[in-house]
Amino acid sequence: MTDTAAAEIVVDVHRGVGRILLNRPQALNALTTGMVVAIDRVLAAWEDLSLSAVLIASTSTKAFCAGGDIRTIREYSLAGDAEASERFFASEYRLNARIAEYPVPVVSLIDGLCMGGGLGLSVHGSFRVVTERAVLAMPETGIGFFPDVGASYFLPRLPGAIGMYLGLTGHRLDAADALYTGLATHFVPADGLEAVGDALADTPGDPVDVVLNRLAGRSPVAGSRLAEVRGNVDRAFGAPTLGEIEKRLRHLDTPWAADALAALESASPQSLEITHALLARGRQHTLRECLNDELALTRTTIRTPDFLEGVRAALVDKDRTPHWQGASLGGRTLPS
Repeated sequence: MTDTAAAEIVVDVHRGVGRILLNRPQALNALTTGMVVAIDRVLAAWEDLSLSAVLIASTSTKAFCAGGDIRTIREYSLAGDAEASERFFASEYRLNARIAEYPVPVVSLIDGLCMGGGLGLSVHGSFRVVTERAVLAMPETGIGFFPDVGASYFLPRLPGAIGMYLGLTGHRLDAADALYTGLATHFVPADGLEAVGDALADTPGDPVDVVLNRLAGRSPVAGSRLAEVRGNVDRAFGAPTLGEIEKRLRHLDTPWAADALAALESASPQSLEITHALLARGRQHTLRECLNDELALTRTTIRTPDFLEGVRAALVDKDRTPHWQGASLGGRTLPS
C-alpha cells in the first residue's frame, strides 16, 4: 500500500467490527487505483479474522463516494496508457466481486453523494444504510461512458423497469427513492451513524438487520417520488428499444416524461445504445459475467470521442456542453 493510498483510506478493527473509512474528501472520495487496491487487500486480509461485520463509510459528510476518478482515466486514454486504465477497472471490478462474495456482512453507511463507483462499493454488500442527506445515481451516460461496477447485474434486478430508467437517464435518488428501489436497505438519521459500529460490536450475536432496525429513524420511503411515477417508468422504460422508449415518453406527455426525455437527449447517444443493450441482457448473467462484459467494454469505450468529450465537459472544463459524435456505435459490438 502506498503512503498516498494509506492516507486516502483509514482502517481498523474495533471489537470485532472491521472499519474502512474513505478519506479523500477534497475529491468527494473519488476512487483511485491505489484506493481500490488498498481496500481489496484489507478485505482479503480480514477474511482470516473472526469479524461480525465490516463497515464501509466516509470521513466526509458531503460524499460517501462520488465514483471512480474518471478524469484520470481520461488522461490515461489521451496519453495512450491502456495498461493504467486496465489496471484501474480490473482492480475495481475485482473489489466489487469480493464485496459481493464476502464471508461476513458488509455494511455501507451512505451519507451524501454516492455515485458510480460508490454504488459499486456499497450495493454488492449485504446492507446499505442511507441518511437523509444521501443522493444515489449512475450518471455515466452523461459523460460518454456506461453504468459499470456491476450495474449491468444490479440495475436489471431492480423492480420493473426502474433499473433501465436509472441507467439511461442518470436520475438521482434521494433516501426515500433509494429505499423504495432496494438500492438501500435501511434508514438511519445522519446524527445516528456514529452509533452503528458500536451497536454492531455490542451485539455480535444479533442479526445485522435487527441491529440496524433498532437504530432506524422514521423511514422516509412513503415519500418516494419515484413510487408515484412507477407505472409510467415501467410503461416507458420497459419498451424493447430506445426508439420505443422515446415514443412512449412523448405519448405520456407528463412533467416526469419531459424530464426523462430531456435527460436522454442530453446524454451520449453512443452511451445510451451501449447501456440499453448491456442492461437488457444483464438479468440473465451472473455478477462475474457482467463484470467481465463491462471490463471488455471499458477497453473500447474510454478511447471513443464521446468519452473524452463527455469527461471534458463534466469534469475538466466543466462547461456542461458536450458535443457528441452521434448515434452510431461505429460498428463495434458488445462482447458475446
